[in-house]
Amino acid sequence: MAAPKKGRGPAGGQGRPGRALALILIAMVALTGGMFWSGHTTPRLGIDLAGGTSITLKAKAEPGQESAVNETNMNTAVGIIERRVNGLGVSEAEVQTQGRENIIVNIPKGTNEKQAREQVGTTAQLFFRPVLAVAPAEQPVPNPSGTPSPKPSASGATADKGKDSGKKDGENGKKDDKSPTPTATATSQGRAVSEALKAPSPTPTPSAKPSGTPSTPPVDPATAALQQKFATLNCLDPKQRTAIGEGVKPADTALACGKDPSGAWEKYLLGPAEVDGKDIDDAKGVFDQQRGMWIVTMDFTGGGSKKFQTITSKLSTQADPQNRFAIVLDGEVVSAPSVRQTLSASAEISGSFNQQSAQDLGNILSYGALPLSFETQSVDTVTAALGGEQLQAGLIAGAIGLGLVIIYLVVYYRGLSFIAILSLGVSALLTYVIMALLGPAIGFALNLPAVCGAIVAIGITADSFIVYFERIRDEIREGRTLRPAVERAWPRARRTIMVSDFVSFLAAAVLFIVTVGKVQGFAFTLGLTTVLDIVVVFLFTKPVMTLLARTKFFGNGHKLSGLDPKSLGAKPPLRRTRRTSPAGSVDPKEA
Repeated sequence: MAAPKKGRGPAGGQGRPGRALALILIAMVALTGGMFWSGHTTPRLGIDLAGGTSITLKAKAEPGQESAVNETNMNTAVGIIERRVNGLGVSEAEVQTQGRENIIVNIPKGTNEKQAREQVGTTAQLFFRPVLAVAPAEQPVPNPSGTPSPKPSASGATADKGKDSGKKDGENGKKDDKSPTPTATATSQGRAVSEALKAPSPTPTPSAKPSGTPSTPPVDPATAALQQKFATLNCLDPKQRTAIGEGVKPADTALACGKDPSGAWEKYLLGPAEVDGKDIDDAKGVFDQQRGMWIVTMDFTGGGSKKFQTITSKLSTQADPQNRFAIVLDGEVVSAPSVRQTLSASAEISGSFNQQSAQDLGNILSYGALPLSFETQSVDTVTAALGGEQLQAGLIAGAIGLGLVIIYLVVYYRGLSFIAILSLGVSALLTYVIMALLGPAIGFALNLPAVCGAIVAIGITADSFIVYFERIRDEIREGRTLRPAVERAWPRARRTIMVSDFVSFLAAAVLFIVTVGKVQGFAFTLGLTTVLDIVVVFLFTKPVMTLLARTKFFGNGHKLSGLDPKSLGAKPPLRRTRRTSPAGSVDPKEA
């Protein structure tokens, strides 16, 4: 008979339990060290435990489109708002409908709460509109001389913000023309509106007329009214900024307010919407290594690419400011880049961005196309007092459940309960450390359902130990000694544990996918602890059991070990015997 190869242990790794224990020990030390190094030594709590902000939004349909407030559009809005908030790193934000026309947004404390509140309240549709005219925000004083203000020059970037350069060139033009006032006058603004409205699409600024007495062409009442609104619009007044976009349809010429790179308000005359937010496939703020600046990149859908190509081909031939398109959200211009060439499938916006402003604009462009407009009904601060009481009650219930499990293990399994308790401790430590690390990593926040999931996991983990222990006992009842019983029991127990944990993980995954809000916290925790159960059983419980089987206490079947053959009703040890036949030959069927 060939001798077994040196160094190869029995199936299950009986000869190498130290390697598995070293591996899980290294993982525990590394994760714990990472937790302390990150400075986040406790899991981040959800709104029901730590408090936060609750925002109520009410859907508002455009006149004549009341049917737009329906279940489909409300569910779409919930998904977009949730992605918008989570795009800021605010995970565990709860967004759900309430009734027919309300959406509730709960933002946990300790996240980008203020920034999230601002973007949640920014809920209108997103449009790209051509810029027809721009003027300072202050309400102008009519100037009888009608001296026009200098116009800024075109930007030098492919899709630049076009405001810094325009401001600088405007100042140079002011010095050259020696204009008596730096701001636009009512007369010049009225002319700009009239000229911009003459053509159906953005047109270059008209060339100067021959010297002589200029004649003012007649204008229709609608154009005259728009001239008056643009001339008297004061974007420094919050009420006017809020009311200016009410009732404006995408196909209408519109007035809007926005800030230049220095933070000063400007007012815009904008043409009909050419592209809407639904035409954007993706947008994000990125750092351009070559130019050393933050930019916003945009990718359009198939239909959006055609629309964007059409509008940029028109704008690229115009003079500033009519070579610019305004990105309008909730009636406010969030950016107004200029165009110098035709663009289609993708584009970038560059200018006076820092990291925060670039990422904010990318987030708005990605998640800003809501099917409805919303108005903020209420913004309430949620205290954690009630959640704290519920958490305390849940922890007490968990402690009672854990205590009952330990008592059962001690009474029924005796010495084996030591292995089970150690394994539960390792599983609890890994769960806590990973939850603490997931807070800053992916924004995971611990809420009450998640705590319930962790408590349920105690039973799942204990069940794995019981399966393995009972398999070992079955082998001992068959007459085998402990060391062979440990190894023979492992393959069958391993299959049962894997199947059981797979079913639990599958249920958690399905629950996580089909649910929203707090229930996802339960599903996530249940799935996490199920995976950790497999890790602990394979890398800790089995190796420890292998090592303890070599000790006299367990190996000789001490009464308190939980593996006493007499207590288990074991059969006599299996031995091979020879019985001779009457003729003196050995019966091959007997052993």
